[in-house]
Amino acid sequence: MQKNIKDFEKGERIEGFYLIKALNLKTSSNNSKYFDLIIADASGEIDSKIWSIEDDQVDLYTQGDIIKLRGDVTEWMDRLQLKIIKHRNLEEGDDIDYKDIVPSAPRDTKEMLVELEDNLKSIKHPEMRELSLKAFELHKDKLLYYPAAMRHHHAIRGGLLFHLQRMMESARALCKIYDANEDLLITGIFFHDLQKLEEMDANELGIVSGYSKEGILLGHLVQGVREIRKLGSELGTSEEVMILIEHMILSHHYEPEFGSPKRPMFLEAELLHHIDMIDARVYDMQKATRDLLPGEFSEPVFSLDRVRVYLPELE
Repeated sequence: MQKNIKDFEKGERIEGFYLIKALNLKTSSNNSKYFDLIIADASGEIDSKIWSIEDDQVDLYTQGDIIKLRGDVTEWMDRLQLKIIKHRNLEEGDDIDYKDIVPSAPRDTKEMLVELEDNLKSIKHPEMRELSLKAFELHKDKLLYYPAAMRHHHAIRGGLLFHLQRMMESARALCKIYDANEDLLITGIFFHDLQKLEEMDANELGIVSGYSKEGILLGHLVQGVREIRKLGSELGTSEEVMILIEHMILSHHYEPEFGSPKRPMFLEAELLHHIDMIDARVYDMQKATRDLLPGEFSEPVFSLDRVRVYLPELE
């Protein structure tokens, strides 16, 4: 049975499928080539070595590959390390579960995608519904695996989809309390981060290798506004609907230093910002306390202003 990296113990031999999170070809003091790797799964990561690499093996693996390996857990400088003694590429027929190997959304992405489409179909305003479903058809394949960020909140396989779904659940409740326009808020939520699918380059494991040229030069807020204008023009969407959604995209970061040229100027835009912040911060808090025992504090969390999160000790 495959063992989680967080449960590795010095002196044991392990075997299973793991992700190459980082890979460097190096040369040892005796002029022999070796791979210096970080091997990862959904539970953690470990520094690893593959010694004595031949010239015809230097291109055997790349960052982001899943490989099957056998290795011995050792210790170096008071840290566990894995000495890999046998290894191969993933082969057709290998029975793996991506959720065990890469950090993934806690819900099945195919189920969430169906729910997202149902949410968009339930939008009563015809122009907002048509615009949303058009974008959904364009982006649904990537939504199955894209993270919401490279390093911060929801930086997991299917993270963007999970983020959108939780935000929409919160939005429905808040619309009843504050008498907000549910169609507009759901539409704004759907589009607010959608262009992260084009801002970042990610593979089907949800691993981001970097940012696209447009992502670097423009960013997902500007890319989002461009998409609304393009799709809206094709569909004949009214100027009022387009400009409302564009404003929600541009203002959802709230502060100019975080990328927003405008602050929210109507209720649904204001709610979008706060729902986005709630879901991002709650995710980071839950992640920080995931492996804590009641009564313990986490390490300082950078995204939460370096706060140490506490897990209450309650019955």
